[in-house]
Amino acid sequence: MSSLSLAVRDSSTMLRRNLLHARRYPSLTLNLLLTPIVLLLLFVYVFGDVMSAGIGDGGADRSRYIAYVVPGIVLMTIGGTVVGTAVSVSNDMTEGIIARFRTMAIHRGSVLIGHVIGSVLQSIMSVVLVGLVAVAIGFRSTDATALEWLAAFGLLALVAMALTWIAVGMGMVSPNAEAASNNALPLIVLPLISSAFVPIDAMPGWFQPIAQYQPFTPAIETLRGLLLGSEIGHNGWLAVAWCLALSALGYFWSRSVFNRDPK
Repeated sequence: MSSLSLAVRDSSTMLRRNLLHARRYPSLTLNLLLTPIVLLLLFVYVFGDVMSAGIGDGGADRSRYIAYVVPGIVLMTIGGTVVGTAVSVSNDMTEGIIARFRTMAIHRGSVLIGHVIGSVLQSIMSVVLVGLVAVAIGFRSTDATALEWLAAFGLLALVAMALTWIAVGMGMVSPNAEAASNNALPLIVLPLISSAFVPIDAMPGWFQPIAQYQPFTPAIETLRGLLLGSEIGHNGWLAVAWCLALSALGYFWSRSVFNRDPK
């Protein structure tokens, strides 16, 4: 069997293992998924009328705020989902299963690849679920073409892959599952200090650079442009550049830790 065939076979096996593990222990995924749904309902129905007054010249309009806030909530959903990946990787590293895999005749990279592909699939399924909730409460994207929808899904998959590789690295360097969850918390917090809920121009001047020069804001603005027809500007290539940089960083970080860890 060729090296490529071996890698594909073993990665598929590890992917199946991770998906079965997520199905048998759904509580973590459910808890992480409920957070963006609760935030969506909270910001729309509790703060929507007030906050919508600050996103345009049309006055308070809850339906307009639904359209504004959904792209940010979708990105937050991905960030929350990959926290579960960090916890899962940490469990594998600390409970001895990685040491057992090292003694078996399997492709070394398949362990990490299985986690990454499984996490991306879970992220996309979580995004679809949150999207259905958003549609149920009034989100519409009537102007987006099929190509723009395809580009939006491609962007979400790219973001999921980038954040997953970072989460894998966080999980591998964490001494236990609790530490992994805490280390990955910025992946949930960063969207809160981006343009997800209010425009950057409405923020205090000293805070605007923090919100503007971070990976979530370009991705959120690009998603808004694709689905809602707003101006994308330079945010498109910035979002892709952030995703590629984070993917490369997470990949080399994870591989380095995996190859040197004695456990």
